[in-house]
Amino acid sequence: MPSDTPSTDSARRQAGQSPDGPAAGQPAKEASEPSGLPHALTGAEAETVALQARNTELEELYLRAQADMQNARRRADDEVTKARKFAVEAFAESLLPVTDSLEAGLAIKDATPEQIREGAEATLRQLKSALERNKVIEVAPAPGTKFDPHQHQAISVVPADQEPNTVVSVLQKGYTINGRVLRPALVMVAASH
Repeated sequence: MPSDTPSTDSARRQAGQSPDGPAAGQPAKEASEPSGLPHALTGAEAETVALQARNTELEELYLRAQADMQNARRRADDEVTKARKFAVEAFAESLLPVTDSLEAGLAIKDATPEQIREGAEATLRQLKSALERNKVIEVAPAPGTKFDPHQHQAISVVPADQEPNTVVSVLQKGYTINGRVLRPALVMVAASH
């Protein structure tokens, strides 16, 4: 049973085909092919080319961002290394006058005990000044100060005529550096009554 209608036959004749099929020498068109397919393919091809160009552009941007991130990480690592190196260098430089004073004191062969003491006190002041310039702060709680486990280390608990859990005496000073405990102060603490 033929599926062609009279209107389809006339459309084929106008296209140069016989009602039974394509005209001789002409390729058969697929029944599902739209009439504007070459134009549609050109549009799709152009869109594909545009998408490929955008993909290439995004890939380059991604690679640049990766390289920038690696460079930033390397620069940050270099800066941290330099900061550590120069921090130690500055600290060492601040200790050089202390070394000079000690050597000058030892060079004096016939110094009196009074001169040695004066020289030692001056050298100690230089050392404390150098430590303070480098943010190394002394922790030496006064008697009666509340015991702070973050900055003090209790060596013993002793009976005392003062409030419990307070410092009775300091056995060894502690130190902090930039607010962080370098060494806790060794203290004796008052016992509970």
